[in-house]
Amino acid sequence: MSRFFATGSDSESEESSSADEITPKAPGTTLKQSLLLSDDEEDTKRVVRSAKDKRFEELTNLIKTIRNAMKIRDMAKCLEEFEQLCRAFLKSKNIVDKEGVPSFYIRLLADLEDYLNQLWEDKDGKKKMNKNNAKALSTLRQKIRKYNRDFETEIAAYKENPQESADEEDDKEQEESGSSSESEGEAGGVSAKSFLKKKPDEAGKAAKGSGDESSSSGEDDDDDDDDEGWSGESKESDSESSDGEAKRQSMAESFLKTGSDKGEIKKLSKRRDKAKARKHIEEEEEDGGEEVEGGWEKVKYGVPLVKEKPKMFAKGTEINTTVVVKKLNEILQARGKKGTDRAAQIELLHALAAIAAEHNLGQGILVKIKFNIIASLYDYNPNLAAFMKADMWKKCLECIDELLDILFENNNIFIGENIAEDSENLAVSDQPFRVRGCVLTLVERMDEEFTKIMQNTDPHSQEYVDNLKDEGRVCGIVDRLLTYLENKGSTEEICRVYLRRIMHTYYKFDYKAHRRSLGLQGETKSEQDQEESEGEDSALIMDRLCKFIYAKDRTDRIRTCAILCHIYHHALHSRWYQARDLMLMSHLQDNIHHSDPPVQILYNRTMVQLGICAFRQGMIKDAHNALLDIQSSGRAKELLGQGLLMRNMQERNAEQEKIEKRRQVPFHMHINLELLECVYLVSAMLLEIPYMAAHEFDARRRMISKQFHHQLRVGERQPLLGPPESMREHVVAASKAMKMGDWRTCHSFIINEKMNSKVWDLFPETQRVREMLVRKIQEESLRTYLFTYSSVYDSISMEILSEMFQLEMPTVHSIISKMIINEELMASLDQPTQTVVMHRTEPTSLQNMALQLAEKLGSLVENNERVFDLKQGVYGGYFNRDQKGGYQQKQSYQRDQKGGYQQKQGGYQGGYQGGYQGGYQGGYQGGYQGGHQGGYQGGYQRGGYRNQNQSNY
Repeated sequence: MSRFFATGSDSESEESSSADEITPKAPGTTLKQSLLLSDDEEDTKRVVRSAKDKRFEELTNLIKTIRNAMKIRDMAKCLEEFEQLCRAFLKSKNIVDKEGVPSFYIRLLADLEDYLNQLWEDKDGKKKMNKNNAKALSTLRQKIRKYNRDFETEIAAYKENPQESADEEDDKEQEESGSSSESEGEAGGVSAKSFLKKKPDEAGKAAKGSGDESSSSGEDDDDDDDDEGWSGESKESDSESSDGEAKRQSMAESFLKTGSDKGEIKKLSKRRDKAKARKHIEEEEEDGGEEVEGGWEKVKYGVPLVKEKPKMFAKGTEINTTVVVKKLNEILQARGKKGTDRAAQIELLHALAAIAAEHNLGQGILVKIKFNIIASLYDYNPNLAAFMKADMWKKCLECIDELLDILFENNNIFIGENIAEDSENLAVSDQPFRVRGCVLTLVERMDEEFTKIMQNTDPHSQEYVDNLKDEGRVCGIVDRLLTYLENKGSTEEICRVYLRRIMHTYYKFDYKAHRRSLGLQGETKSEQDQEESEGEDSALIMDRLCKFIYAKDRTDRIRTCAILCHIYHHALHSRWYQARDLMLMSHLQDNIHHSDPPVQILYNRTMVQLGICAFRQGMIKDAHNALLDIQSSGRAKELLGQGLLMRNMQERNAEQEKIEKRRQVPFHMHINLELLECVYLVSAMLLEIPYMAAHEFDARRRMISKQFHHQLRVGERQPLLGPPESMREHVVAASKAMKMGDWRTCHSFIINEKMNSKVWDLFPETQRVREMLVRKIQEESLRTYLFTYSSVYDSISMEILSEMFQLEMPTVHSIISKMIINEELMASLDQPTQTVVMHRTEPTSLQNMALQLAEKLGSLVENNERVFDLKQGVYGGYFNRDQKGGYQQKQSYQRDQKGGYQQKQGGYQGGYQGGYQGGYQGGYQGGYQGGHQGGYQGGYQRGGYRNQNQSNY
């Protein structure tokens, strides 16, 4: 008989039940028994949740995640969760249409929009963000603004009274929690789920207080029976003994909390009372709290704690120099240690100085404390790249002024770095005070801090102008220190402070001296006397300080810097010859590459200023030579210390970039790069265009300025030629006009309103520079015209040339004479008629045949050498053959060039010497031009140019 049809008696069931009680349960018995539960029992344990609760719970979880991301400023996470929140809100659209938009959702949208706007306005915070967060912030801000348009009315209502909206939301949550507790624990019963949320001690207390009620109520017993499943035990059968029931009931009473709804209602009322009281207090403060007698003070986070300042010395301590020095050393021991409050340390030093002054301990200890206060202000920012804040900077200047006041008032104070701490004399006595320290080091550090402040300030802001006003105060401190050290300092210290004074003077243009050099036009005698009494001329100051350094300095660096600053100052004030002579006598250009980078930057700045000065004086060639090295490198911005080039960023690491940024020159000391480039290109144009016209057919023509030729090629590549816009385009257009000899068009491109505002108005003597430039354009245009069109004329009148280029007759005569003497123009002057007679002849048939023969012989020699090279190259091996082949090709190229050159020289010498000795008129014209032009054009173009092409291509 099958065991499935077997039925057992009551005794067997009792035995099995008793056996179940005795036998320990296997690990999987709970799962097996739960599978055997009936449908009714399963329904009682299932928790049914509405669609509204599910959707709203999903929204609240996403909102919590968004708020957590807002706290840590994780914009990428905010964007991701906001997109999920929008999708979840779309899913719950049916519920929202019935119930309305939940208040917590509106609250999040309003808070998120305000938060994003606040982040967007914080420019410093945006700079510190990484790339992903910055991008996410921009995207999320656009999305939230677009999304919130659909909820404008709800958001406006929330912003009008955010407190009520928050209270309503809290009330709804509490009511929902209260209703859920009622449904879970009917008639005072509590479910296992709510029990698990409570703390064990609270559950125990509640069980003791409600044990009697639960035992006397039958409904409670039923609830206890239903809730037994929370502990993981299966239901016992109806045949269980009464002892088991009593035992289970006592366990439930001891663990379960069976409180009524009164506790929940009390909690709700307490929370509402607190919210109302808080709102009432805020309304009272807003309405008229300030008008009450005595005044209202809003206290945050409880009663403010009044921190008493720690006492410097114990009560009853005798204040003397020894005690103060000991306390000073205690304060200084914490200097530089991790966790030290630097601001508190500075306050302690100020308090100690006040105590020393109060007890009249003497100026020696006061100077000692002042030294340490200034050093602590410098150490406030441990990072070398960081600059001092405005408040610390002002305190530093005040402390240095106070220190100098003490030193000037007391001549019996000796300070120096060579004074040992053991030999210091800080107490009041007959002996003079001796203090270890160096005022010059403090002032030099102050000057460096001022430079860092200017480097880290936006040069186009008002803040930069405000900070620059402090330079007057800095220069005043340097002057005071200079006066002090001239009496008590060593020669080395005087040279160092002189250099600081020079560095604040050399780049400034002295308008008073400039006006005096122009004769003080339009000024009265009283104004002249007033200007002379206001101060010494900057040229005299520079001359006195620099000559002292030349004579007394023992270090090459200070002397080099002084010479460069002196040359810069001369060049800035148009003293070209003094600046040039000082540069040539110093021989700095020979060994400047061994100097450190700041000195090299100063040298570059000096050379640029020297070139600009030469241009103002009309020394075009000298100006071009001075600016050639800086402009040809293409790194003028970097070489002058006025910025870093982006293309070289990958060549240096972060540490090198920080070092180079500390070397940058402050903005108010910059040289205008557009002015520099314009001066260089105009100088190159005035030199290059006549030279190109003179050597138009000379392939061996050297290139004076590569950058100028590059700009010409760029202009020629443009498919559409419109009116010039940039400075470079103006120079290119002027060059094309000068090639044709059209000086008026060239002048209109170089000097116009646009170029005046960008370049020429930046010079101190604007009108004089314009006049010089017009003169140079006229002269070089005349030379270019003669080079280009001399082959067209048999003779030309100098009077016509004078009218064409608006030059005086002596000037035209001088230019043409120099061209004839330098053998640039093949012509002669007819003095009675003031006419230029051009000389030219065509090559004879004999010369043409000689050139053809030379060309054929050259090609024959080249072919023979190639055959010979092929035979000899096999012997030398693979590597030798390659090297030899390359070398022989180079020789062939040189030979081709030399062949053309020799042919040119042969024709030149034969025709020139024979014709010149035969007679001036007949032999000169026939022999010189015949030999020169025939040998030059035929020999060069045929013998040299073609052979060069064959060897290269």
